[in-house]
Formats: sequence, structure tokens, C-alpha cells
Amino acid sequence: MTTSTVAAGAEHLAERNLERVLAAFRGVRLAAPDLVGSEGYGYGDVGRDKLEQVYARLMGTEAALVRPQWASGTGALAAMVRAAVGPGQHVVTVGPVYDTLAPLLDPSGAHRGSLVRYGARVTSVPVSDRGAEPGAWQAALADSPDWVYLQRSRGYQRRPSWARDTLQALMADAHRAGARVLVDNCYGEFTDLSEPGHWGADLLAGSLLKNPGGGLAATGGYVAGRAHLVDQVGDQLNAPGVGTDLGPSGPYLRGFWQGLFYAPHAVAEALIGTAAAAQLLAAAGWPVDPPADAWPRHDIILAVELPGPEALLAAVRAVQSVSPVDGHVIPEPWAMPGYPDPVVMAQGGFVPGGSLELSADAPMRPPWTLYLQGGVMRQHAVLAARAIIRALTGQA
Repeated sequence: MTTSTVAAGAEHLAERNLERVLAAFRGVRLAAPDLVGSEGYGYGDVGRDKLEQVYARLMGTEAALVRPQWASGTGALAAMVRAAVGPGQHVVTVGPVYDTLAPLLDPSGAHRGSLVRYGARVTSVPVSDRGAEPGAWQAALADSPDWVYLQRSRGYQRRPSWARDTLQALMADAHRAGARVLVDNCYGEFTDLSEPGHWGADLLAGSLLKNPGGGLAATGGYVAGRAHLVDQVGDQLNAPGVGTDLGPSGPYLRGFWQGLFYAPHAVAEALIGTAAAAQLLAAAGWPVDPPADAWPRHDIILAVELPGPEALLAAVRAVQSVSPVDGHVIPEPWAMPGYPDPVVMAQGGFVPGGSLELSADAPMRPPWTLYLQGGVMRQHAVLAARAIIRALTGQA
């Protein structure tokens, strides 16, 4: 189904990362009562507190928040940025940020929620395949930034998702310039044997509906980083002075723990599955990125270049047709909250918005790129690729 290099690499990655997860579980002495969860204010939620210690260890940071009160990665990322960046401070973003974060980090301040309207300054540096455009990057660093914001995954950009070496180099440059680093870690967790906290990030955030939720977390997000900064995020999530102590885990805690246990395996399956899909789709004539034999792979997303809007719609609908939930429905573009263009999405998993389960989406704008992601079983991604080929060519 795919190259032996990707399969072997992903299976080794899963084994090593599972060792890391189990060691972290043992380190906090996870026990059955820790899975129950809490209600009300959530004070004294031992299972939640242990889970946050585990996330901090796995992410290479001093502290973490893991909370169901964040319904998406965007929510966790926005809380992280708002907590970190104060009035009068300067933020440098490397490349366009993901569409739903753009209103917050828009250099023009056009949106009512923009940091610029609260007295911050935002500079966006153009990117290339290898990272920041050198001249603009050096000019931005010379302009005394307080923060640098890095997005690990490609999002809806044409650039590749960034490898560890690229991110480490950007972080080192930022720190030499006196700036601290914020990282959007969505889609990248467990695609390496370490995480951005190990590489120098001061704060990072992500979604439990993606990699670390293992396909089992029903909602939630996380922020991890330096302890005093995580406390500031807790104030942003709850209220100043309340910090990280407040926050019931409700009925979600067992799924958070169990999903994290499954995550290394599920992420490896997604890596192998998207590589197999890349092999099939490239053979049928569509450019893909990353290519089927690329290893390592830096997130669970496969970009597929299609010739126009009709092909894009047909491909998304083909993926929906092999979904376990709502496989009978026909996706249509819609004005999805937070996106400037209509978005068409195939998402027929068991958790709405759960991107580690097989999904596909795209903004309805040139260059008509389909973003196929996830697949907790490699076979599911293969079935999706074959469905796309049938829909676009009539061939199996």
C-alpha cells in the first residue's frame, strides 16, 4: 500500500512514542480513580492535574493546561496568544497563520478582536519552503520583537509543514533577538520523538481533536510551556487570579487519558495511510505533497492539487462517501465560522471536527488544493484515495 520506508519509520516512531507515554503515566502513578473527572468548579481534580503533568513531560515543558473548555485548537491558540502578548508589544508571525487565527494576528487590525486594537503590533514575514524569507526575517528580528509566532503545520498554505530542524533554527534566531516563541503545534504531535517544548518553544498549543486525542477525545485543547506563562493562560481561560485551579473535566477525562494512550499508534496509522493515499493519487496524475516516499513526515496532512472547483467538490464528496458516519450525505461549501472563504469539508467521523479521524477539507479558492488528513486506520485512507480516483476518472 505504501513504501516500506514510511511504514517502517512510522511503526518505529509509534513504539518509541508509546514508551514515552507509558513512562509519563507511570511517573504520575495513574490509577483508576484518576479517570472519573469532576464537576462544578473542578477544584481538587487529581486526574486532571496528573494529565497536565503528563502533557508537560511529553511536550518538553514545565507546565500544561489540558481542558475541555477549549472546543478547538483555535480556542487554545487564541487564549495562549492573548495571555502572552501585552499592549505595546511586537509580535512577528512567520508566514500567514491559519485562517481562524488570522483575525487575532492581522497586522492591519481590521478585525474587532485583533491584537492591534489592543495596542500590540504585528509583523508578518513571508516564507519559503525552507522557512522564513531571509531578508524579511532578519529585518523583523532587528525590529525588537517581543514574541515570534510559528505554525508547525502548513494549514491552508502551499509551503511544506516544517521539520524539527527548521523550527529549531527559527526559535534560536528568535531567542538571540530577545524574543520568546509561541508555537501552533496542531497536527504535528507524535510525528517526531520530541515536541517543540524540547526544541525551545516558550509556549505551544494544540487540539485534542487532532493527534494527542487519539481519535477518542470528544473535545478539548492544551497549552504547554513555561510555568508562569501557563499560569497567565489559566487567567485568560478562567479569570485573573483564578489561574489554573478552576476547570471541571466533566465526563471527558477518561477519553483524554485513553486517547493519549492510543495517540502514538493512531498518528502512525495516519502517517502510513496518507503516504499510501499519496502513492495512489500521484499515480493517477495529481500532484501531492509530501510525496509518498517522504520520510520523516512532519504532520498528518496530505495536500492534493486538483484542476478546479468541480474536481475539488467531487474529491471531498468521495471522501465523505467512505465515512462511517453520514456517509450518505453530500458536502456543500458553507460560510464556516472563522474562515474568509467558503469551506467544503468531508467529516464523517465519530467526533465532529475530529481531524485525526479521516477527513478532507478545502477553502473554495485557487489553487484548488484538497487537504486530506488523519485516518486512525491506514486502510481507511487507502479507501478514500480510491474513492477520489473513481469520482474523478471513473476508474477504480
